[in-house]
Amino acid sequence: MRAVVQRVSRAKVTVAGEITGEIGQGLLVLLGVGRADTEAGANYLADKIVGLRIFEDDAGKMNRSVAEVGGAVLAVSQFTLYGDVRKGKRPSFDDAARPEMARTLYERFVSRVRESGVRCETGHFQEMMDVELVNDGPVTILLDSEKTF
Repeated sequence: MRAVVQRVSRAKVTVAGEITGEIGQGLLVLLGVGRADTEAGANYLADKIVGLRIFEDDAGKMNRSVAEVGGAVLAVSQFTLYGDVRKGKRPSFDDAARPEMARTLYERFVSRVRESGVRCETGHFQEMMDVELVNDGPVTILLDSEKTF
């Protein structure tokens, strides 16, 4: 699984004019599921993201997690994170998981975040969404469950 994690002061997802998920301070997570991904990978990424120390402490150092600052997570499914443009200019999505598998692992990720005690809002899986955010910092972290980066 791949994730783009952005520290935000606020973020929201809208589908067909309806807000489906909205948070104040916290993390916007764009989450892509690959064909070879597993439940263990979903759990790993959820735990890693909940524990990321990318919020400032009293000394101004990135030393606090989203849970420690009382923030929330907004998780948005994004299969295009598996877009491969190494050959040509049109992305190939051959490495992205099929929708049924991707939905299961996306839902596992969301459940795991919630099990940690952090509020987790979502977009709508396999829908066209408008995502709005105010990146705080800006702070953006890339994660991969296979630890390739």
